[in-house]
Amino acid sequence: MSFYTGHQPGQIPGLLPPPYYWWEAGAFMGAMIDYWYYTGDTTYNTITMQGLLHQVGPNNDYMPPNQTLTEGNDDQGFWGMAVMSAAEYNFPDPPKDQPQWVALAQAVFNTQASRWDTEYCDGGLRWQIFTWNNGFNYKNSISAACFLNIAARLALYTGNSTYADWAVTTWDWMVDVKLMDEDYRIYDGAHTDDNCVAITPYEFSYNVGGFLLGAAAMYEYHNARGQAGQSALWRKRVDGLLDAAETIFFFGDDTSNRVMIEIACEPVNLCDVDQLSFKAYLSRWMAATTKWAPWTFDRVKTLLGNSAAAAVRQCRGGDNGRMCGFRWANNSAGDWDGTTGVGQQMAAMEVVLGNMIREAKAPVTNSTGGTSIGNPGAGNSAPGHGYGSGSGSGRAGDDPWNLPLGGGDRAGAALVTLIVLCGLLMGIVFVLTDEYKSPRENWDDFRSSMSDVASGALARAGGRYTAAEKGKGRADVEKSAPAANGPSRHRPPGTAQQVRQRDVPWYFGGGQDKSSAGPVADDVAVPSDVYSTRKHFLNRLARAKKA
Repeated sequence: MSFYTGHQPGQIPGLLPPPYYWWEAGAFMGAMIDYWYYTGDTTYNTITMQGLLHQVGPNNDYMPPNQTLTEGNDDQGFWGMAVMSAAEYNFPDPPKDQPQWVALAQAVFNTQASRWDTEYCDGGLRWQIFTWNNGFNYKNSISAACFLNIAARLALYTGNSTYADWAVTTWDWMVDVKLMDEDYRIYDGAHTDDNCVAITPYEFSYNVGGFLLGAAAMYEYHNARGQAGQSALWRKRVDGLLDAAETIFFFGDDTSNRVMIEIACEPVNLCDVDQLSFKAYLSRWMAATTKWAPWTFDRVKTLLGNSAAAAVRQCRGGDNGRMCGFRWANNSAGDWDGTTGVGQQMAAMEVVLGNMIREAKAPVTNSTGGTSIGNPGAGNSAPGHGYGSGSGSGRAGDDPWNLPLGGGDRAGAALVTLIVLCGLLMGIVFVLTDEYKSPRENWDDFRSSMSDVASGALARAGGRYTAAEKGKGRADVEKSAPAANGPSRHRPPGTAQQVRQRDVPWYFGGGQDKSSAGPVADDVAVPSDVYSTRKHFLNRLARAKKA
């Protein structure tokens, strides 16, 4: 909580300070709900409720207008999953004149269901909600994971089969588009430009974690209804996802000593501020899975126990000697890696809390003691929720940014444009006119200035042509670059958003070596132990394939 300032005078409740984005504040609120759930300590409940309610937006759907440049479907989804946990754990309900936890989760679900886009890739959610944000042409697994996760948990909590149907639709789409393979490995995403043919092969721990908990909820949903065939199917999927999680995201010889690792960036010390929090969510969702899929408990407890011990061992950094870094695996000495932050602290806290899951109370539903009140129509009537109409077309629908223009709108726009142009012209005349010169002299000066401007422009154009022949410009590079994921961050093109794309190492995609791996920059200093880590990972993957 030392990183959170939203409850302080002059600060905005629910937001973390830079460099943390809006989505991670939602994940942070989910972590504080977990803290209360496992410990019973109510110290931070008021602050947590304040943050969750302050960010709901005018339509109570976690679409605050001041986050339109930072909010994607996955970002909204993290807030939706946080309030879903609040409902399942019977976190204190908001005052009756405030939106309720289940209704908020339903609003997130409804707004995202309206964005399900069948025009490209036969379905799926785009990464971004708004067309002007970088990544609108990308459909990513974490958006689908959040949507399925919320849908499955709403189905279990409310008993409404419509939510379960959407979870099935989302799972089937992931398989059909090959973002999930036969080994339950989940890849980052694909672009609409080629109809999701070329898959971005990077793997991050929160993707498999999000689907794992959703699959466990679907198992329990069908099991509670005595639907043996469907419950068996989802049990198989839970096991497959847990196998994939252990194989990819735990380092060690076998289950007895494996420790969690963010394999795509941690071994080369290139995790960005978002990725530094991903292990928190895998820990959170693995632990929660055991409540709905109890046969997984022994395995999950061992993996989280190993990881918690390794995490705590290196929490000795910072001025107070208690701050946690990110490197748990392959770190028997418990060396602090020199980093601190919200992500590192959340990850360490969640993996430790996850070891208390046996003693934690079972999640509730509206028929087993849940007190949160829902609203199945939440989020449906309010405009401005993105690109979908609810028909599955993914077109403009009721998006106020794309409403049709009438004759009065066009006439008004023309009048305003004319007024602005006239004002601009008068300003130019005022600036360029010397009151001590005659009109003829002013005209000659103006012609001379325009001639100088034209000459300079031609000279610069020649320089650009020469540079363009030597290599691609920024726009060309950005257009062709694959969009690796993390939750949507909307950084300006050419900054850290592109760093995430090139810094993901070569662990995936058929075991390619460093020399052929585009995502790894040539000037990156790779620690010597990374090569043994990679060899270990590929050998384990090969053994798993044979098994």
